[in-house]
Amino acid sequence: MKKYRIVLASASPRRQELLHQIGLSFEVLPAQGEEKIAATGPETMVLALSGQKAEEVFKKLEGQQRRAGDVTEPLLVIGADTVVACDHMVLGKPHDANGARRMLQLLQGRSHDVYTGVTVIWQEEGEQRLSFFSRTKVSFYPMSREDIRAYVATGEPMDKAGAYGIQGRCAAYISGVEGDYNNVVGLPVGRLYQELHQRRIL
Repeated sequence: MKKYRIVLASASPRRQELLHQIGLSFEVLPAQGEEKIAATGPETMVLALSGQKAEEVFKKLEGQQRRAGDVTEPLLVIGADTVVACDHMVLGKPHDANGARRMLQLLQGRSHDVYTGVTVIWQEEGEQRLSFFSRTKVSFYPMSREDIRAYVATGEPMDKAGAYGIQGRCAAYISGVEGDYNNVVGLPVGRLYQELHQRRIL
């Protein structure tokens, strides 16, 4: 098997932890470009955004390789994007505390879906690409307005899709998870590993 230079196109510490958990050695180079998306459905949205992130970083690093004349390790770039879907609405990261409170008020006491799209681009006889998404159903216990205010005040919701972190303090309000828990954290690493293993990359 080839030894790839694996790069995660995300600054998310949670995604980094999950990749470390399955034993991957990788670099981190977050995508910086503005997210542009015409898709409205959560499935197509996360696939498009994960693809944008992976492609931006792949092209940047491939250009650096060409200029340096160094192709000793072929590139493999992983892009990911996560959203929450509830009542036909797609919820990304809240812009402010008021937005976080509104999201949590919508989610409390009921179930919603979490979608994570993953795109992998790698060098093998040209450019190869793999894209998929995973969906997980998450159910919340009821939260009072004071519960929501107190949770938002911790600051934890502000960089998370749907305004909550299932692996953080919001665990106190999670009544059930159907599907891949890691998908809700931010990356379905089991599916990712299996897809790459089947292609004899890992």
